[in-house]
Amino acid sequence: MLTQIIIFLIGLAVLSWSADKFVYGASALAKNLGVSPMMIGLTIVAMGSSAPEIVVSATASLAGNPDTAVGNSLGSNITNIALVLGLTALLKPLLVSSTTLKRELPILLVITLIAVIFLSDNQLTQIEGVTLITLFVLVLAGMAWLSFKVEKNDPLIAETEDEIPSNVPTINAVMWVIIGLVMLPLSAHFLVESAVVIAEYFGVSDLVIGLTIIALGTSLPELAASIAGVRRGEDDLALGNIIGSNIFNILAVLAMPGLIAPGAIDINASTRDSYVMLGLTVILFVFCFNLRGTRQINRYEGGLLVVAFCAYQFWLFQ
Repeated sequence: MLTQIIIFLIGLAVLSWSADKFVYGASALAKNLGVSPMMIGLTIVAMGSSAPEIVVSATASLAGNPDTAVGNSLGSNITNIALVLGLTALLKPLLVSSTTLKRELPILLVITLIAVIFLSDNQLTQIEGVTLITLFVLVLAGMAWLSFKVEKNDPLIAETEDEIPSNVPTINAVMWVIIGLVMLPLSAHFLVESAVVIAEYFGVSDLVIGLTIIALGTSLPELAASIAGVRRGEDDLALGNIIGSNIFNILAVLAMPGLIAPGAIDINASTRDSYVMLGLTVILFVFCFNLRGTRQINRYEGGLLVVAFCAYQFWLFQ
C-alpha cells in the first residue's frame, strides 16, 4: 500500500508539472503566432488549468471507472469554490471588478444546472456526453469572441498580459507542448491505477476517491495560481481561473465518462454531490455579483466556504 501511495503522489506531482508546462508552451506559442493575451487567458490558460482533470477523467473512463471520473469533475468544482477560493479570500479579500467575470458567472450557473439535470436519473448517456462536449466547443468559441469585446479599462486585461510568457522561442514553446501532451496521460494512468488500489484497500467507493484525493490533488494548481494571483494584486485573474476551470470541469471533464463509458453512475453523485456543487455555485454567484459595480469576497465569506468544505468532507466519510 505504501508503494501505491508513493506512485499516486509521484503521478500527481508529474501531472501538475506537465499541465503547467503544457499551458506555458501553448500560451507562448499562441503569443508568438499573434493571438491576443486576453484570448489566450480566456481559452488556453483557462482550459489548461483543467487539463489534469480532463486527462484523469478520460483515463479513468477508459479503465472502466466512470464513477472516479464523475467524482473528479464534481469534486474539483466543489474544491475550487469551497477550499481554493475560501483559502484565497482568507489570505486576502478578493475584489471582483471585471465585467468579463460577471458575464462568465451566469454561464457557470447555467452549465452547473445542466449537469445536475443530466445526473438526476443516475446515469450519464452518450448523448449527454456529446451535448457537454459540444457546449464546451461553443463556450470556447464564445470566450474567444468575448476577448474582442472586453472593455479597454477592464482590470483583467492587464492582469492577463502579465501572466502570458514573453520572449519564448517558438521551438521551445513547441517542445513544452509536446512534453505536456506526453506526460499528462502517462502520469494520469499511474495516478488512476494507484487511486483504484487505494480505494479498494480502504473500502471506499470510486466516486469518493474521485471526490476527495483526486479532486484535491488536481485542484492544487488552481490553489497555487489563486494565492500567487492575489499576492500580486491580481484578484480578477485569480477568480477568473476558478470560474473558467469550473466551466471546463463540467463541459469537458464530465463529458468523458459519457463519451467513453456511458451508463449508470453512483446514486450519491446525483442525490448528494451534484447538489453540493450547485449550492456552492449559487453562493459564489451571490458573493460576486453586484449590479452597482465592484463586489468583494471578504474573509468572513472565505471562512464560511472553508467550513463548508470541511463539513462536506466529514459528510463523505461518516
